[in-house]
Amino acid sequence: MRKLAVLFVLLLATGLSAAEGPIAIRAARMIDGRSDAVIAPALIVVEKNLIVSIGGAVPAGARVIDLGDATLLPGLIDTHVHILLQGDVTQDDYDRQIFRESMAYRALRASRAVRLALGHGFTAMRDLETEGAMYTDVDVKRAINEGVIPGPRMQVATRAMSVTGGYGPNGYSPEISYPRGVQLVDGVENARKAVREQIGNGADWIKVYADRSYFLLKDGSLSSIPTFSAEELKAIVDETHRLRKKVSSHAMARPGLENSIAAGVDTIEHGLSIPDDLLDKMKAQGIWYVPTLTALEYVAPGRAAEGRGIWGELPKFHRDTFARAVRRGVKIAFGTDAGAFPWEYNAAKEFTYMTRGGMTPMQAIRAATSMAAQLMDIADQSGTIETGKLADIVAVPGNPLQDITALERVNFVMKDGVVFRYGSDE
Repeated sequence: MRKLAVLFVLLLATGLSAAEGPIAIRAARMIDGRSDAVIAPALIVVEKNLIVSIGGAVPAGARVIDLGDATLLPGLIDTHVHILLQGDVTQDDYDRQIFRESMAYRALRASRAVRLALGHGFTAMRDLETEGAMYTDVDVKRAINEGVIPGPRMQVATRAMSVTGGYGPNGYSPEISYPRGVQLVDGVENARKAVREQIGNGADWIKVYADRSYFLLKDGSLSSIPTFSAEELKAIVDETHRLRKKVSSHAMARPGLENSIAAGVDTIEHGLSIPDDLLDKMKAQGIWYVPTLTALEYVAPGRAAEGRGIWGELPKFHRDTFARAVRRGVKIAFGTDAGAFPWEYNAAKEFTYMTRGGMTPMQAIRAATSMAAQLMDIADQSGTIETGKLADIVAVPGNPLQDITALERVNFVMKDGVVFRYGSDE
């Protein structure tokens, strides 16, 4: 608890803003998110909310932040989070939040989650559904944008979609009406209407659950039960694209993956068991893969212990798929499914899993910077350290190319030219 209290003070008490005059940030080195080269030494000058120069001399009158033996990087981007969830290992974890916490209370907890994420170096995030909290993510995004609370830049997917019988909570009397974690959508016309409704209420993305109920076939491969029909899923994608938004698909195994790829979704989330032929189709169609390795490694043991034995088998499929996706050149963006694990658990652990799975440290860093910015269509503003881009900058001690766990020890965070963190929480 002491670490959280110190971090809270660091976030609120820095008082450093480039709106009050230029700030020059010095460090031993810099990774800009674009090139393989490490720039050393590093100097970035920020005015207002923009990067105005890189290298050269410190301008007259600029305030200097000297971070010493640290590495500067673009602000980190997590493309799969759930700010309205605070841990989802067991069924009781989930049901307690859905049934016993008001939306107002969940919003308060979400405000803490985004503050913690910012302190860990994440200056942008994509939230992929509210899990029964309706359109609360839109309000949290607004509160961040209007300076009511500190947090990353947000894109939100609001309620997400599945079909009748395809999403929990489950196991309760059919005579009782209770909230669902998603919007249940059946039929092509209802699918189109649901897209319009969610976008009309502030959704930046549409999220679908393309499959459920994972099981092993006789040959040992992983399979699932698809949710939407091919026609329903295609209608969702067509309507979303017509309205100039994109579709994110939770798809774990071949049935959901085939339907998603055929419908033309923009991202595959989790993708625990993606056969090579489908990886090749994803690459050919430019579909992004957001693997969320951290969440599965975190939740699988607890879910298996709860009696859902298949979860004990899933990590081996996931690790294999990720390694093959890296080798085949599928576009991969950093995403963790934060919220499935508690927000105190640093989502930057994903870097370790990505490098264990075959990525180089530089590839993993790009997945969380320039690649993630491309997925979110914010690459013109974020994701790299370049003149004219937003001043979203973080620093870690030492060199993360030599020790990837350094990214779990962010000690400087600037977002939009404002320093939200400057110092250690140790």
